[in-house]
Amino acid sequence: MAFDVARIRGLFPALGDGWIHFDGAAGMLVPEQVASAVSTAMRAPVSGPGGAFPASQRAESIVTAARRAVADLVGADPAGVVLGPNAPDLIRRLVDAMADRWTIGDEVVVSRLDEEANLAPWRRAAKRVGAVVRWGEIDIETCELPAWQYENLVSARTKAVAVTLASGSVGTRPDVPTVIEFAKRVGALVVVDATYAAPFVPLDLNALGADVMVVSAQAWGGPSVGALVFRDPELLERLPSVSLDPAARGPARMELGPHAYPLLAGLIASIDYLAGLDDAAMGSRREKLVTSLGSAKSYHAGLLAQLSTELRSLRHVMVIGDAMRRIPALAFAVAGKKAPEVAEYLASQGLCAFADDGTSGVFGSLGAAEVGGAVRIGLAHYSNVFEVNQLVRVLEEIR
Repeated sequence: MAFDVARIRGLFPALGDGWIHFDGAAGMLVPEQVASAVSTAMRAPVSGPGGAFPASQRAESIVTAARRAVADLVGADPAGVVLGPNAPDLIRRLVDAMADRWTIGDEVVVSRLDEEANLAPWRRAAKRVGAVVRWGEIDIETCELPAWQYENLVSARTKAVAVTLASGSVGTRPDVPTVIEFAKRVGALVVVDATYAAPFVPLDLNALGADVMVVSAQAWGGPSVGALVFRDPELLERLPSVSLDPAARGPARMELGPHAYPLLAGLIASIDYLAGLDDAAMGSRREKLVTSLGSAKSYHAGLLAQLSTELRSLRHVMVIGDAMRRIPALAFAVAGKKAPEVAEYLASQGLCAFADDGTSGVFGSLGAAEVGGAVRIGLAHYSNVFEVNQLVRVLEEIR
């Protein structure tokens, strides 16, 4: 494996701002090749699809290439790739289409580990039709999402199970295959949010067995584009269409209005960037993605282990959670300090991080408000040992 972080850092012009970026929860910085792809596409003549002239054909080729790129990323069929402006909007469309067939007393299962974007649409749809929302709970000591509880959470009335592949708040990677196994016993549709896992873990939708996977390109430095990927493209034909075009077929049934073609060009470039994280990766783009993301996973596991160990050695710092399987994201609290104070101090020292007051979401479930909230740290492909050492040094000094 050849994950050369120095080479990777050279792909990001924004790193020249002099700040240390631990703000991965908002998405990674944009690689030069992605910015170039977007600007090049904006300069080229691109029209709407359906015409016999080059500008129209260029639009169609961009959409087709974008579906193939996403399919390569997640290990699926391009015919099942729905493209849209962002993951939350696409989740809402999917939920609204599914909820058309729900009745009073039907059930959906969500988890306390999920981000609000993967919770709000399910709660709203359930309230609208009189369905019941059931919750997978978090172990407050480890931040694990015990999979065994889903055996009792699902029932014959369960229509859907929504679960995250990884938490962007505390880094936990739950045992999703077991959750899917329980859901399939009762015939529930499973929607997996892979937004935070996609930049760090090789994905294989067919092997995982979920029905739908959600990804967001911003998470890995791509443009503001999301995708819903259906493991079985035929499922798209069985769901009510949300398209404004009554003749829409396949993925277009879940798409609204014209695509932002320059952003789709950036999406393709961003997935090519992921495929090149390991400069020794060989083969097709799918094969390169599996190799490169495997290398990224190994690199970040070591970096996260160092950061976690050193933070736990600081008596005034409390790392939140200790899940066995993680992506490189964690949260912590500082004794006697509110999270916004800590984030402001980090910013004064040139480090970017987010504060959460702990009153809602994952941290609300964990009771983080009682210790002044939580500071969120998200590592990125360009994070290195020097930056981790700087964070630890700054936290050693805060009192």
